[in-house]
Amino acid sequence: MKVKCELCGKEYNIPDERIPPDRTISFPCPACKKGVINITLRSEGIDVSSPVERPRKKGPSIDVDRDLPTGDVLKKIILNRLTELPPMPQVMFKAREIMNDPASGFRALAEILEKDQAMATRVLRLSNSAYYGLAGKVTSVQHAAVLLGYKTVGEVVAMAISSKLLGESLEGYRMNSGDLWKHSLAVAIASRLIAGKRNKDLENDAFSAGLIHDAGKIILNRYVFERRSAFEEYMSDKSRSFLDAEKEILGFDHAEIAAEMCNVWKIPKSLTAAISFHHYPAQSNGNVLAAIVHVADSLSLMSGIGSGVDGMLYRMDHRAQESLGLSEDDLRDILDETVESVDKITEQMN
Repeated sequence: MKVKCELCGKEYNIPDERIPPDRTISFPCPACKKGVINITLRSEGIDVSSPVERPRKKGPSIDVDRDLPTGDVLKKIILNRLTELPPMPQVMFKAREIMNDPASGFRALAEILEKDQAMATRVLRLSNSAYYGLAGKVTSVQHAAVLLGYKTVGEVVAMAISSKLLGESLEGYRMNSGDLWKHSLAVAIASRLIAGKRNKDLENDAFSAGLIHDAGKIILNRYVFERRSAFEEYMSDKSRSFLDAEKEILGFDHAEIAAEMCNVWKIPKSLTAAISFHHYPAQSNGNVLAAIVHVADSLSLMSGIGSGVDGMLYRMDHRAQESLGLSEDDLRDILDETVESVDKITEQMN
């Protein structure tokens, strides 16, 4: 199916087999971000009530350089190298520990963040964004904590950390510098908005899980790039996504590796489960965070934020939407607010 932006005229080709039936979807144009793309979907007897769950593979079914490991051998190599991961995320969780301690003060939080001047600078830039309504008013990390409050400054800290961790270009995934962070930011914001409708106590965890849900890509990037000819061959079928390609060529996907990263970083198990199953929430044994991040990810991919046209190939498991009690109007409102929020935040960062 071809769809067209009503404002800039940009056309997109979305494979019919990837389109869920009997729904009307509207989302901002990924190209101009101002026009609106409307899709009226119809049922033609195709069962797409939930994502297609492909069987696990030990290795690829297409030709890959025989000197390059795949499947269980490759996964073992990757897991052995996870000890090389940067300790940055620990700052985020250390900051959360301080904020959860009633005996701690704003100064204790500032001391943690100011040990890394680059991190402190990011916190200040984000605090002064139009999103928080304090443009030009925040002069120090401690000042940010006082003006924004613990809950919000924790969000800012998480964004600052992830902007460094996820900000590099990923040649293997054909993502430019900042694309992964921008998409992750969108998922974090949408996750928090969804949690606010479902269970406000989950807002902070939903934001954190959304922010690092795709962190596995920073680990897999080098291995995807090494096998780029196999990925290009597989992706020549425009109906296939990178998630399909990962499973087919590597034998596993970025969500599995992200879960292992979470274990190394000692991230809480509820967040780890949400990240591990964010593509297939039905397999998470009812993990609410997994459903939240899945819906948020689907909305963000649909909007094209930091993901390119490949994002339109992913389908939402509407069982997750229903379990969260979200209507179509809710989804549109969340998507609109997410796009607006991401624009405000990234404008300051740029």
